Formats: sequence, structure tokens, C-alpha cells
Amino acid sequence: MLATGAYGRKPCAIVTQRRGPRNRAFSASRGQNCPSNRGHVLYYRNPSSTAQSNYVAPRWSRHGNTGDSGLKIGTPKEVFEGERRVAMTPESALALQKLGHECMIETGAGIASGFDDAAYTAAGVKVVKTATALWKAADVVAKVRAPDDAEMKKLRSGQTLISFFSPVADEAKMKAAAEKGATVVAMEMIPRISRAQKMDALSSMANIAGYRAVIEAGNNFGRFFTGQITAAGKVPPAKVLVVGAGVAGLAAIGTATSLGAITYAFDVRPEVAEQVESMGAEFVYLDFEEEQQDGSASGGYASVSSPEFREAQLAKFRELAPEIDIVITTALIPNREAPELWTEDMVAAMKPGSVIIDLAAEKGGNCKLTKMDEKVVTANGVTIIGYTDFPSRMGTQASTLYSTNIRHLLTDLTPEKDGVINHNMEDDVIRGATIAHASEVTFPPPPPKVAAIAAAPKKAPVKEQTPEEKRAAETAAFKKQTKSQVTLLAVGGALLLAVGLVAPASFMQHFIVFVLAVFVGFQVIWGVAHSLHTPLMAVTNAISSIIILGALMQIGSGSFLVIILAALSVFMCGINIFGGFLVTRRMLAMFQKS
Repeated sequence: MLATGAYGRKPCAIVTQRRGPRNRAFSASRGQNCPSNRGHVLYYRNPSSTAQSNYVAPRWSRHGNTGDSGLKIGTPKEVFEGERRVAMTPESALALQKLGHECMIETGAGIASGFDDAAYTAAGVKVVKTATALWKAADVVAKVRAPDDAEMKKLRSGQTLISFFSPVADEAKMKAAAEKGATVVAMEMIPRISRAQKMDALSSMANIAGYRAVIEAGNNFGRFFTGQITAAGKVPPAKVLVVGAGVAGLAAIGTATSLGAITYAFDVRPEVAEQVESMGAEFVYLDFEEEQQDGSASGGYASVSSPEFREAQLAKFRELAPEIDIVITTALIPNREAPELWTEDMVAAMKPGSVIIDLAAEKGGNCKLTKMDEKVVTANGVTIIGYTDFPSRMGTQASTLYSTNIRHLLTDLTPEKDGVINHNMEDDVIRGATIAHASEVTFPPPPPKVAAIAAAPKKAPVKEQTPEEKRAAETAAFKKQTKSQVTLLAVGGALLLAVGLVAPASFMQHFIVFVLAVFVGFQVIWGVAHSLHTPLMAVTNAISSIIILGALMQIGSGSFLVIILAALSVFMCGINIFGGFLVTRRMLAMFQKS
């Protein structure tokens, strides 16, 4: 059989035995004299045929799997102490099998997350007794934490590792994986573009961390979140300040607000204020004029602020510190130490019993007194929590979301759903997350072709009007409105006069009442704001009411034709009016909790 490049390049190697041992087939197709195989899928061609349709995927493209089924995706038990998450759930395993893959898991790997071995077996997952056996058999290893030294030794050539893997902090491991010829996909490197949101594990875990931070704060706070007035006395609501309104911050804001707390939030990105206020929180503005970088330029993350802005920010926090009961800090900048935002003097100014949750503890913390993975109580009674395992503390939920992120990533890696991985380095998402591939370190990735978020349009500055200008504008508006009303009345009076010259007196008596009723209805309905309109306040209902009153007055007429027309008018207008009541009732029911 002859191996050729996917784009018609020169032959790369001769493989004499198609069903030979996996290592022999793999090394033959990746020969030293074959520069064309990097970044391309190689194919085998039958020399007796020149038809493109006779090309078939080689065995090495299945990472050496010589069976008829797809790749073996394995998930070992997490070795990091206290880690409760697992990268594969029974539900995600079923989805992976639909892509043509086999699923394996180490025995007991899902126990801490609430998934026992029997649940995996029922989902068609093979349970492996030891981690060594799993690493040896699996073509793709999916896990949560970055591999430790013992796991790095089990990583082999041609194997794909998918996990959190900080390429900056674990640079030595990244280079070791590349030297081994393994492919490493770092989940925290998934680019923040719309198409990649379903794979964004950082956002999934940050969402859980923000929610859990509020729950942890409530566990250490001695009062209610919501205010209450009881026979035993009045309970004031808790005041919560969230510093940093990213994914974790917004989750914390939503949770604190739903629990009844008065929530404040701060962020250096100007486009976040509307999101914060839409969730029922109050955005903390600074009295400081500085052009802030748009979030689109930094992949949706906050950027470094100027020293002057930082001083104004700290001054605002010092002003708020004595009144705040709970502070949740989430401020982080990728590949940097966490900025210090809540200083020692701010902690000293807080009331006894206050709580600080520092979600940036793993990178040094936003609070000076934070100790990673510890709970500290200061001399003035402020509790500072620096736990770094908030997602792991909700193991079941975190595992469900993370395994879904992994499943979506493997869906993109298996576009044909035939159990064959196509590691397309031209794809923005796959290229951005891959830090080692084809025996090379591929970090840092090039910027994605699509911006993470759209740049906010530049708003023209609004000039503040002086009191004299406001008064002049109000006067002009009043004159314009008066002129239009006088014109309308003059035209209406002229029309009535013209009709009165030719119409009988009995007709004019009813006609004038009708015109006045229409005018009053017009003024009443049009004076209501659009947001308050309901079917009961529609113009058609106002007209229907006028018609039905006239019909009721005429229904006792001596003329049979008039009685028939009046009855039809009452019937049709009744449908409109009572139908309006029914529709309004349904609309109001939409806003009821039940």
C-alpha cells in the first residue's frame, strides 16, 4: 500500500503489511523523510486504482486502533487530593458512543460525583480496574486536573490528552508531552468566540464557582440575606459587593439578588454596567474620567488599568467597606497574578461578622490577607475564605457541565461521526486549545480569525444642557403641542359647521356626541405609555364601547331593521370587549409565580 498526502503530495512511506502491529504501522506512516504529513490527514491508496473514491483512512489515523470500532476514550480517577469531579458521566458516554467511539473509565472514578460503576456499565462504558491499564489502552484520555508526574510518564506517543493544562505554569510538562509525540488539548485555552461557547469549560466552572461562593458566604454569615420585619424585630438585608462582573461575578450577583440581598457590583469594563443592572444589582461607578479598553480587544477579559484609575478604584472601595457585609472578589487577568483590590485597611474597616470570599486565591488573591485553601478570621471578626475548589464542592453539577464541554469538543474533533479524529489545525477552536501536537509545542496560538466579542460602538458624547437651555427646550415643546391642538380643534369645528349647514338638527345632536366621545377616547388612550397598553386599553375597545352604548339605546326602536342592526352591533362589540378581558387575564397570569 502507498501512503500519500491529502493534497496529492509525494509518497511518504511504503507500508507492506496493512494489519501489522500498531506501532509499526504508525512509525511507517510518520517516517523521518516525510515532511508533508504534518497538519494533514494521510491516506492509503490501492496502487491498482487511481480513483479518489478508493481512498481509505489509514490505521494510524485511528491512533493505532486496529479494530473495526472507533477510538477508545478513557477517563482515569482524579489523583489530586479532594478533587470530586470526573471528566465523563454516563450521559456524556452515551453521546460519545454515538460518535463511533468506545468509552472506558477507571473503577471508582465517578463515585465522588455520584456516578457509580454500575451506572457506567449500564451506559455501555467499560470499567477498567487500574489507571495504568486505562492509560495503556486509551487512545484519548479525558480528565479534569493537569496530569501529575506519574501520569505524565504514562502518556505515550500518538495519544491525545484533554484536560485543564496551564501551558504557562506547566511549561515543562507541555514540552515533555510534545517530545513524546502526544497531543495535548488544554480546556482553559478554548477561545472565547461564539462557536466555542459550548466547549468553554472555564466559563462552566466559573459559573459554578460564583454560585457556590454566595452559598459559602451565607454559611459563614450570621444573618439572613433578605430583610424581614417580624414580631421579634426588624432584620436588615445583607449588603453584598461583587468585584469583577465576569461569568463568576454575574453568577454571584444572580444568586445574591435571588436570596434577597442588596447587591452592588464593580467592573473596569464599561460594557458590563447594563448586564449588572439588568440582574437587579447596582453598578458602582467611579468619579474618574479615563478611556477604558473595550472587552473585545482582550477576548472578553478585563485589561490592566492605569495607576490613577486603580487609586480611584481603591478609594471607592474604602468608602464602601464599612457598609458592606459580604465581599466576593473574582478579578483575574489571564496569565497574570491576581490584582490586589481589597487591602488590609479595608478589611479593618469592615463590621465584625463580615465575610470575604476570594475566588482569585489560586493566583495570589484579590485580598491581601487571603490564604489559599484556608479560612481565616481576622482580629476584628472578618472571615476571609480562600478556597480554590468551589466547582469541586459541587461535584455532580460540575462533572455534568465539564463532561458536556468535553463531549462537544470531541464532536468537533469527529466531524464524520465515524470514530476517527480529525485534528484540524486550521480550525480556530481546535488550534487555539491545542498546546502540543505532532511532536511540537503549539503554544501560544495565533489570535482567532473571529473576535471574541464584538467591539462596542463608540457613542457620541452627550452634551449636558444648562438650566436655561432646558427651560427653552420645554417652552418650545409646549408651544408646538399647543399649536397642534389648536389647529386640530379649528379643523374639527370647521368640519362640524360644514356638516351642520346641510344635516338635520336631530342628526347633528347625535353626531356631536359621537365626535366628542371619539375625541375624549383618543386623548385618553393616546396619553397612556406604550408599555402600559393592554387589550382593555386598545383603541378598538374604546370605539366598541361607544358603539355598544348607541346600540343599546336603539335596540328598543319600533323599526325591525333598527332592532336587528342594534342586536348585531351588541353581539359583535361584546365579542371584542369580553375577548379583551380574557386576553388581559391570560397576560396577567403570565406574571404570577404559580
